[in-house]
Amino acid sequence: MSYDIYFVNPKPGQSWAEAIEELEAETDDADQLVSPELLDAWDRIVPHARTLLGEVDLFESGETCELSHDETGIQLSIFVDQVAITIPYWHTGDKAAQALSKAYALAAIVERETGLQAYDPQVELPLSELPPQHGTAIMSSITNAARAHLGSEDAS
Repeated sequence: MSYDIYFVNPKPGQSWAEAIEELEAETDDADQLVSPELLDAWDRIVPHARTLLGEVDLFESGETCELSHDETGIQLSIFVDQVAITIPYWHTGDKAAQALSKAYALAAIVERETGLQAYDPQVELPLSELPPQHGTAIMSSITNAARAHLGSEDAS
């Protein structure tokens, strides 16, 4: 389970959810490689991500490019033409704020380099309209709920 940020450009009159569904359907039906445009963007994103996050692990194949940051759990993935950032629900409070701040900064880099818009499905808003503290509250509450649930399973 993770906090997700998706990158897409909705068509006029299309909702964010519809744009994401359409992109997922197109990718599911395709046996494709990452587009040359996204590969070029990837090459520009990685150095900026290293400056922002520090040490990162990379995995690159014809179908997928992934960047992972161990400390925060942030992962940036490109699969065919889908671009997403995920952050595991490990963090609460200040640590959640720090992880999301880094994820949002990475999202801004991705937006700039790909021309795609970042969308937060947890709150159903583009990141450009989202105050960072809103995401922090969501991440903290879900992390705390998951920990409480796991604690109750350990007790039984």
